Amino acid sequence: MTRHAMPRANPVVRGLLAVTFTRPRVEVSRSALLVSMGWAFRAVVPRATVTEVAAVPWRRMSIGAHGWRGRWLVNTATGPLVRVRVDPATPGRVLGFPVRVRELTLSIDDVDAFLTDLR
Repeated sequence: MTRHAMPRANPVVRGLLAVTFTRPRVEVSRSALLVSMGWAFRAVVPRATVTEVAAVPWRRMSIGAHGWRGRWLVNTATGPLVRVRVDPATPGRVLGFPVRVRELTLSIDDVDAFLTDLR
């Protein structure tokens, strides 16, 4: 298993989001990609369902875990970002509620290492 660090969020933002209870995690194992942001978001994506992984050239101004209709942005900073597409969609949880995940956009400190690890 390999852990990939998400950029450290601004302390004020972390406090407002109450994400300080658990450090956000992105872990890649032989069988799955685990993405967790405390109580706000959690998904375990089987590696066999990952259809595409790529660096994202743009930044997002929002920080946290949010999305709609299977597309989720889980970030602790505005960038750098990577996109992971999943088919078929996999279950996840947002604020404890079940969701379907078909695309994840994540903030990752070392994009190249993450892309190499997941490919």
